[in-house]
Amino acid sequence: MTITVFGTPASPFTLILIYVLKELGLSFENVPTTHEDIKTPEYLATKHPFGISPVLTDDGFQVYESRAIARYLINKYQGTKSSTVLIPSDVHKAALVEQFISVETSYYTHPLIKMLSQLILAKNIYEKLLEGKDYLAGEFSLADLLHIPLTFYAIKAGEGDLWNKRPNVLRWWKNIGERECWKNIVTEYKLDDVV
Repeated sequence: MTITVFGTPASPFTLILIYVLKELGLSFENVPTTHEDIKTPEYLATKHPFGISPVLTDDGFQVYESRAIARYLINKYQGTKSSTVLIPSDVHKAALVEQFISVETSYYTHPLIKMLSQLILAKNIYEKLLEGKDYLAGEFSLADLLHIPLTFYAIKAGEGDLWNKRPNVLRWWKNIGERECWKNIVTEYKLDDVV
C-alpha cells in the first residue's frame, strides 16, 4: 500500500487528509505543492483539472477533493489499522455524519474562508488604500457609509483587531464610525443590543 498526498501541509484541506490518515493509522507520503505547481499544464492534466490541491494516489488509484478523498480513505481503510470510526456503519448515524458534513461545507467553511482571507491574505489592502487620507475617496462619501453597518457588527462581535491593528484603518473607522448621524442610529435602533 502506497498512499501519497499531493498538497502543502499549510492548506487546511491537506491537513484534513493528514488528520484522517493519522486517525486511521495509515502511513503515507506527503508531496508538498506550491501555487505554481498546481497551475502547470502537467498538474492540470494529470492531477486536478481545476488546479487545486490536495490530490491523493493510492496504489495507482487517484482522487481529488478533500471530502471525497476522506470518504474514500474511510470506506477503504476504516477499522483496518485503528479503532477510530469516522463514518459509522449504522445508516442513521452515518446520515447524521453526512448531514453535518453538508452543514460544514455549506455554512461553516465558506464563510470562514472569506473571513480568514481578510485576516491573512488581504489584511493590508485597506491600510494601503487609506494611506495619507481620512476617507476612501478623500472626503466622507457613500463609499465610506456603505462600510459602516457590517464593520460595526464585526467589531461588536469581537473582530475589532482587523481594524485596531492597522493605524490608517483605525483612524478611518473612528472617522466614520463616530459620526453623529451613525451614533444616533445606533441609539435609536438599539444596535448595541443586537450583537
